Amino acid sequence: MKAVILAGGFGSRLSEMTYLTPKPMLEIGENPIIWHIMRIYSHHGINDFIVCLGYKGDVIKEYFLNYFQHNSDVTVDLGKNTVEFHRQPELNWRVTLVDTDLNTQTGGRLKRIGSYLDDEPFCMTYGDAVADLDISAVIAQHERCGTLATVTAVRPIGRFGAITTSGDTVIEFKEKPVAEGGWINGGFFVLSPKVLDFIDGDDTIWERRPLIEITKLGQLSVYRHDGFWQCMDTLRDKRLLDELWETPNPPWRMWDQRA
Repeated sequence: MKAVILAGGFGSRLSEMTYLTPKPMLEIGENPIIWHIMRIYSHHGINDFIVCLGYKGDVIKEYFLNYFQHNSDVTVDLGKNTVEFHRQPELNWRVTLVDTDLNTQTGGRLKRIGSYLDDEPFCMTYGDAVADLDISAVIAQHERCGTLATVTAVRPIGRFGAITTSGDTVIEFKEKPVAEGGWINGGFFVLSPKVLDFIDGDDTIWERRPLIEITKLGQLSVYRHDGFWQCMDTLRDKRLLDELWETPNPPWRMWDQRA
């Protein structure tokens, strides 16, 4: 199965950091967030990726074209004009990098990579969120429901502490509880290639008419994820992910727990 990652947006809410670097390349620890997302998929046996490029797409291309240089020790012999890589990362990823144009919307980016897809279902997510998600369970639910699309629903952590009162007395305080109310689109879709038929062109936003029409047909199923999920929309989100990565076992690091 292939995994498609939408990585072409402008990242305008992180403009102080995305002026020169596309959001999927902003680092958590020593690696860009797109690497973390790919490690989550790879942990569940998905190693064939299609990355939809747009804003600063050349930065993402450069990273993967020179992946060993970025992630290995290197001996450069100037006399022999040779380069030897040491301690190379043991990853068997196949990464297809597709320029889907600068101003193309999310649906349009999906439409543009149609020729790189097989006739089988594929995974799709955004290039700015990580989770301790059981990808295999999402795929299994998609197969069980037999729908055109499956979306992962999440309930993000609240941004502020919640206070419950009785009169003038606080009777319960929860620091950053899970947000109450409805579930939200957490990405991590499983899709039939037939969903591309609902996308008109570059100006189509995937989350609007295509998903609405698929829902009206009863062809959108949901996988509810009660665990960790965090997007990187703001500088505050970026700092939170950086702090979590420095803990002994970051919640989304399922592939190689440190302890």
